[in-house]
Amino acid sequence: MSSNQKIIVLRFSAMGDVAMVASVLREFSAQNPTVELIMVSRPAFKPFFDHIPHLIFHPIQPKTIHKGIVGLYKLYRELCTYKPDAVADLHDNLRSRAISAFFRLTGTEIKRIDKGRAEKKALIRLNNKIFKPLKKTVERYADVFRQLGFNITLSHKINKSPLEIPAKAHHLFTNKTAKKVGISPFAQHIYKVYALEKMEEVIASLTGMGYELFIFGGGEKEKVIAEKWAKTYKNTYNLIGTFNLTEELAIISNLDVMLSMDSSGMHMASLVGVPVVSVWGPTHPYAGFLGYGQLESDCIQIDHPARPNSIYGNKPCLCGVENCIDLIKPETIVNKIKEKLNG
Repeated sequence: MSSNQKIIVLRFSAMGDVAMVASVLREFSAQNPTVELIMVSRPAFKPFFDHIPHLIFHPIQPKTIHKGIVGLYKLYRELCTYKPDAVADLHDNLRSRAISAFFRLTGTEIKRIDKGRAEKKALIRLNNKIFKPLKKTVERYADVFRQLGFNITLSHKINKSPLEIPAKAHHLFTNKTAKKVGISPFAQHIYKVYALEKMEEVIASLTGMGYELFIFGGGEKEKVIAEKWAKTYKNTYNLIGTFNLTEELAIISNLDVMLSMDSSGMHMASLVGVPVVSVWGPTHPYAGFLGYGQLESDCIQIDHPARPNSIYGNKPCLCGVENCIDLIKPETIVNKIKEKLNG
């Protein structure tokens, strides 16, 4: 496909997956500056794409105006106004397939992600497990553009790019000498969450070393937990429910390191170039969802023949009486963070 093209890009959820798309599109745009991208995703995720040139964000509202096949046809008609040359389906679900089908009827070129379902199934099965690193999800995204005829080479490196600190967060950054650690201790699926009492031990140790801690990610229930930690431990701040996504990204971009589960916190940090120490349970980096540019050596996990047993973390651990994620000692996490901060 030649330059001066317009490409519709479809990826509606989940948060971490959409953040990974943003990492890929940033590199694609730099390498293909004459191509215009129309990113279609949920409105909440727009901040991930705000700093990518030659990109228009078009929201999908699947619960209201774009609900059902009639709503998806309406979305298709909206997208037709861009006069796209091709559709890059990075989601491959019922909605993205429906929109692609509408475009295919008009002769628009469609390329779709290969999610590698069979090899992922082999990675997580209990018997005859094929334990090997699979293609990274970001490379699967990039492959779709390669199939459309574009050149894109991913660097797989994070690019530290501090954004302007929001005015209402200035008071959190008055100490210029203390190292700043983000903590994203929660996840959509409970099986990916490190035991909260052990996470509290990590927090106690890190604050005792003089680090400043910033807790991200969650709803009202998680906010209550984070507030308790913030009141109990010095230099610990709860950001849940206080800042919007744009502001959170800006704050994260000014941190020294992020501690995260296998969750969106890891991908948000990757997007703004912050190194991540990640904690893994029934999922595994081999499935391809490690944060963009992050190091496998910064993944904390235990070796067990039953791991991994889940791609997305929606299934319980099969490692025995105690969950594999909770076999990780708090001091292991603390020591890894110290190592990252001390270079």
